[in-house]
Order: sequence, then structure tokens, then C-alpha cells
Amino acid sequence: MSFQKRLASGEFVVLAEMNTPKGVDISQLITNARRIKGRVDAVVVPDMDNGVMRMSALAGGVLMQQQGIEAIVHTYGRDRNRMALQGDILAAHVLGIQNLIVAKSEAMANGDHRDAVPVDDLDELGLLKAIESLEKGVDLAGFDLEGAPSFTTGAVVGSFADQAQMADEIALAKRKIEAGAQFLITPPVFDVQRFGAFLDQVKGLNVPVIATIFLIKSVGIARYMALNEPGAHISEALIGRIRKASDREGECLRIAGETISALKDKVAGVKIETQGWEHRLASILDHAGL
Repeated sequence: MSFQKRLASGEFVVLAEMNTPKGVDISQLITNARRIKGRVDAVVVPDMDNGVMRMSALAGGVLMQQQGIEAIVHTYGRDRNRMALQGDILAAHVLGIQNLIVAKSEAMANGDHRDAVPVDDLDELGLLKAIESLEKGVDLAGFDLEGAPSFTTGAVVGSFADQAQMADEIALAKRKIEAGAQFLITPPVFDVQRFGAFLDQVKGLNVPVIATIFLIKSVGIARYMALNEPGAHISEALIGRIRKASDREGECLRIAGETISALKDKVAGVKIETQGWEHRLASILDHAGL
């Protein structure tokens, strides 16, 4: 069953995020994808995530499709103007990619090409509207297309540290849905109880909500995120659990799996981010009972 049909039917969806290589050696990407084939519903391919130059998401999405794994690719306006974005979106459809996530791109200052010039011709709302226009057979200049694409398109909810920020993000999410988003991807979830307050607020938006599961790989990473990303809401108890574990790596995998299990009856699905530990995705799925 396709990702779109599973979303529409209300079945729990499992997505795994995989970055393309910084180069042309695709062996590790393909090996990691094959390990989870049949266990996830689609692979999400970011496009030069965190401002790091890599093989394009479009190529990564095609590679997933070639492996018999449905692909979802990121798109955003940092690196391309509206002409290039529309061209890539049309190309994605022709190459068999039917799912998109419109994301907010990271600043170039945090990447590996700090002298690159950001484009930012279209923001998230503008890009969602562009996709919707292309699906209606008209480009952003008002010219008719020779055949229109069709996609299942999602949007990302930004992180929030308090109730006021959460309200702002939910209001923006509503605008993204009005612009064409058909599902939402949440910020990483580390505190399921606290996450419940967010879910209560987004129920009225009437679109599937997919929770992000971010694999914490060490005590140091957990501590850094707790101190520098207030929206993460990583508790001292969670940090202490990893620190006290005899097998800290295994404990991190277990925590991710347990979080998925705790969310199964609360959200439409999960997106698992492992940030270089894609070879451990199968272990997380095992812990989650998937």
C-alpha cells in the first residue's frame, strides 16, 4: 500500500530519513535502505540538510524508487529560485516520486559552504502554493503546463519552547495547510506527555500528524540539545538514564523504540532521524515492535 493510501486509511506509517552521500559512492545508502525494505513505508531524503553539500535529494529519491522503496523528498527555497524549484518538482513527478515535504532550510552560516549565497525566492508558504498551482496545470508565471503533476505534500512544524511559540507554530501550520499541505511533520519528540498538549491543539487542523523521532546517540548530544535547544525538552531523567546504562548506545536505541511505541495510538505515524546511524534503524524498529 502506498504512503498516500496508508495516510488516507488511517494506518500507522513509518518513515526513515536517509541523507544522500557527500560524493558519488552510493553503496552505504543502498545497503542501509535494503536493511529496512519492507519494514518502513517510505524513506525521507533531505536536500543538503544542515547546509551540508551532498548529492541532491532528487537523485536520492530516484535511488530509493529503484530499490522498490517509496521516496519522500525535501524541497525548500534556500538554494534555488522559483524557476529551478518548479523544474525540479516537475522532474520529480516524471521520475516517479509522488511525495514531497516542504521544509524550512537551515542558514548557510551553519553549513560547510558558508560563502554560498542563499536564494530564498520562495518561503514555505510560497512553495506550497507553487506546488498546488503546478498540480492545477499552471506555473507561477501563469502559463499552462503540458500535463500536470500530482503529489502528496507535507509541511514541517517548527520547534517551540513555550506555549506562546507553540501557538505561533500551530497558526503557521494552519496557513501551510490552507496553502496545500496534506500532512504535518512535528519537531523531535522526547517527552511524550508534554507532546500531548501539542497534539490536543492540532486536532482541529484535520490532517495527519507524523511525529519526528530523533535518535540521541550519546550523553553529550543529549546534554548539548537540552542546553542549546530549549524546544527539545530533554529531561535530566532521560540524560541520567543514558549515562547510567551499561550499554549507552543500546540504551539510546531502546529509548527511540520506546518513544515510537508510546506514540503509536496518538499520531498518524513517525519519521525516524538517526543522523548518520542509518545502519541502526533496524534495531530501533525492533525495539518499537515494528
